[in-house]
Amino acid sequence: MITSVNKKCEGIILTKIIVLIVGLAIIGFIVWWFFGKHEVAEVSADVTDDSQSIDVEVNGGYSPETVVLKQGVPAMLNFTRKDKSSCLDRVVFSDFGINQALPINEEQQIEIDTTKPGEFQWACGMDMFHGKLIIK
Repeated sequence: MITSVNKKCEGIILTKIIVLIVGLAIIGFIVWWFFGKHEVAEVSADVTDDSQSIDVEVNGGYSPETVVLKQGVPAMLNFTRKDKSSCLDRVVFSDFGINQALPINEEQQIEIDTTKPGEFQWACGMDMFHGKLIIK
């Protein structure tokens, strides 16, 4: 009888240890996902005929997330929204005073003032998805 009670206690303790380890792993993943630094590819716009443009696909976020433009050359960002989520139906460049609707499956051109160098952020209308614009 004592042996069966000991085995039950060992089983309960083992179950609690497994649940604790799995819970800590899930917490670690969540912290990494939201707060960890993730590698993001930079894409530079090609300059042709004194202008530059780059295509940005909007589908669960922005691709590419980081766009590099040459200072002083007129620039156009071409956003095409594939995601039907209402969060991504607008793109906001607060530094440039741009708050533009993005119709589904249509290219929306946004002209960017490249006179000042620096790093500028853009976001969806709900400020949940972000991108970065670098002018140098």
